[in-house]
Amino acid sequence: AAGMFLRLLSDIQWRAAHPKWRRMTGSQRSTSTTAEPHPLSLPAQAQVVICGGGIVGTSVAYHLSKMGFKDIVLLEQGRLAAGTTRFCAGIVSTARPMSIELKMAHYSNKLYQQLEQETGVQTGYMKTGSISLAQTQDRLISLKRIASSLNVMGIPCEIISPKKVSQLHPLINIHDLVGAMYVPEDALVSSANVSLALATAASRNGVQIHERTSVSHVTIQKGRVTGVETDRGRIQCEYFVNCAGQWAYELGHSGEEPVHIPVHACEHFYLLTHPLQEPLSSSLPTIVDPDGRIYIRNWQGGILSGGFEKNPKPLFTEGRNQLEIQNLQEDWDHFGPLLSALLRRMPGLEALQIMQLVNCPESFTPDMRCIMGESPTARGYFVLAGMNSAGISYGGGAGKYLAEWIVNGYPSENVWPLDLKRFGTLQSSRTFLRHRVMEVMPLMYDLKVPRWDFQTGRQLRTSPLYDRLDAQGARWMEKHGFERVKYFVPPGSDLLDLDHSKTFYKPDWFDIVGAEVKCCKEAVCVIDMSSFTKFEISSTGDQALEYLQYLFSNDLDVPVGHVVHTGMLNEKGGYENDCSIARLSKRSFFMISPTDQQVHCWAWLKSHLPDDSNLVLEDVTWKYTALNLIGPRAVDVLSELSYAPMTAEHFPSLFCKEMSVGYANGIRVMSITHTGEPGFVLYIPIEYALHVYNEVMNMGQKYGIRNAGYYALRSLRIEKFFAFWGQDLDAFTTPMECGREFQVKLDKGMEFLGQEVLLEQKQNGVYKRFTMFILEDHDTDMDLWPWWGEPIFRNGRYVGKTTSSAYSYTLERHVCLGFVHHFDEQTGEELVVTTDFINQGEYEIDIAGQRFQAKAKLYPFSSLFTQRRRKDDVELSGYQRE
Repeated sequence: AAGMFLRLLSDIQWRAAHPKWRRMTGSQRSTSTTAEPHPLSLPAQAQVVICGGGIVGTSVAYHLSKMGFKDIVLLEQGRLAAGTTRFCAGIVSTARPMSIELKMAHYSNKLYQQLEQETGVQTGYMKTGSISLAQTQDRLISLKRIASSLNVMGIPCEIISPKKVSQLHPLINIHDLVGAMYVPEDALVSSANVSLALATAASRNGVQIHERTSVSHVTIQKGRVTGVETDRGRIQCEYFVNCAGQWAYELGHSGEEPVHIPVHACEHFYLLTHPLQEPLSSSLPTIVDPDGRIYIRNWQGGILSGGFEKNPKPLFTEGRNQLEIQNLQEDWDHFGPLLSALLRRMPGLEALQIMQLVNCPESFTPDMRCIMGESPTARGYFVLAGMNSAGISYGGGAGKYLAEWIVNGYPSENVWPLDLKRFGTLQSSRTFLRHRVMEVMPLMYDLKVPRWDFQTGRQLRTSPLYDRLDAQGARWMEKHGFERVKYFVPPGSDLLDLDHSKTFYKPDWFDIVGAEVKCCKEAVCVIDMSSFTKFEISSTGDQALEYLQYLFSNDLDVPVGHVVHTGMLNEKGGYENDCSIARLSKRSFFMISPTDQQVHCWAWLKSHLPDDSNLVLEDVTWKYTALNLIGPRAVDVLSELSYAPMTAEHFPSLFCKEMSVGYANGIRVMSITHTGEPGFVLYIPIEYALHVYNEVMNMGQKYGIRNAGYYALRSLRIEKFFAFWGQDLDAFTTPMECGREFQVKLDKGMEFLGQEVLLEQKQNGVYKRFTMFILEDHDTDMDLWPWWGEPIFRNGRYVGKTTSSAYSYTLERHVCLGFVHHFDEQTGEELVVTTDFINQGEYEIDIAGQRFQAKAKLYPFSSLFTQRRRKDDVELSGYQRE
């Protein structure tokens, strides 16, 4: 039995001893200590050192060598592909809800398909297709949303009936199914062999591979990688790539300057059986039954079936290490519920002989997305780890993107959702990780409706007002570890219902958020926005201004007290950050950025600091509580509390002034609200936060003040056509493509990052355009809601996807924001998107396979900036610019 098991998973020793493999990798490869007692010594230096010889490390080596890097060394502490990769179930699935993950998996599938021909190493690639089953209507809706994304990417996919499931896989019990999704091009591979094939190709291209070589730590000097210390000597290098899988965390913390990589291992179980009496066909589709928490694939005439149980077992929390992952202990009691689900789904297996229960560790991340990118603290230190049990599906694509990042300075797609810099040090607590992965692993197959929140690792970063707001009915969500209010449940509401409201349709909080929006428009609301990232930049001379003028597209040489909205652009003109900067004095600036920019923006600013600079850059996020006063009566509340006139003549728009509010001094008051509504944001030193909040609420009673949350803010900003970074804006979107030319000063008298690209776009036009869509034939009460990521069709042809959506309580319709592209109908080539192209099309938004008519607009409704109107009074075809 053990022999059969090792044959399926490609016993590495056989492959390593194979003459063809030996010839191709030469004496660099140590197959065993007896075969080669004196392995080749390590080189003294290399351009890139990769740690980890699994699917991820070999993929990075393969792609770097393909892109022309020659001086690459791959180090593996045991044998190639002998870690998690060896035990991987070998399912290559493209059915992913997130666009970047879908693209990675699609690329991996295409790569593995041709790898055997390229390398001569058998990979076991078999295109079987996959069927994802739905036991509930909500599960079917989630599959339909994925199917919409697959179809517009050109990946064959269809929603099928239970009867069709039975035709494709006769052994499946279909009595409890409402439908399924069939992806015919999904595949099976031998994961270890794919890894060895990638290593073979990399070795031919000059990559040196050294097994049985452990990295003890990475040396970093002046914030840059300088070398790697191993148990066989030191290698000097420019770049280090941590592909150490479940050991990535320990390796990151091994040096004097830690690199925080939040991954944690859990035990993952799957079952292997002997062949059926009538062996299963090797071309039978893989079955994914998320409601039953299991997957089933054919294996040598029998089956391989595993899953993601509700009560996972984390391991190695103390950081215990082992050279190669030995098979962990069988635990039949633990596997019991998954075995029951398997027998329900395939009742014919009752009499089948079980061969082995495999237990192997898999590494998971705090948000179920893999981790890639450059460390924010160590230049040249790259990471690719935390595959959340999808290493074989993502390995090819993830390796490609990371190789592009190293070679070109950036990948070819927006990988922000996977970027290491989305995490801070706070997610690296072992206790946090242990608790979070126990939630993450079951979530792999849980139904995830829009706006779901993690329950573990909460109340980590909180505003000083947390308890005060919580007592008033606040319902919380988490962003970058910071608790933020979604909305406030009014007294007397059914709290239990709201906390368990999970739907793709109209949510239970609809009327609550509507009341908060109404108050923002007619009276005054307070939103705690303390989570926003806040930096101060100052200098003794003019260096701060010169530095910021180079990094930002707008002109920051404004009078003291003025606030500037501006983009922090990269060389391609794309948004690395979108922020507001107030000039506090001639030589100091106060910068407000989105919550999840704290690590990314800091790293970007630090990396562009001149070496001999006397600039002072300080993160003051924790020093200030931010209260956003939104609404026409905000001016009355603030003027009464400060005994200072706050009208437009005395306090114009986009102005910043230090004031007293109540008894508290040193409050930075800015006349912006991030919503398009009138009002002010108060940046309050935290020791005064409770006092100022109480004063504002007491004074505001006569003006109808109430608390509000981020859901109301989202509705307000989307109906005003305001783009937010991380949702609508990213490193591949320029100001010219999203109607923000007015925030770019091409003639400000000095060069800035991205200027050349913007000049070219101004002259030649743009290839995508940020557009606002108002759904026309959509019933808010009965139809599925748009959330984000829905395909946009123009005259029946796919032109882009939505990036954010919200219900506009003012227009009483749904508003979607998204980018429109212009593809040539014959060649598919991207063409310039003109205003006429946008205006002259008939548009539809695809929500889970159902298309709804939409009216496109390039500018917001001017009426929304003045007074509320009913939707019947709004002329949808008028393009008015504000």
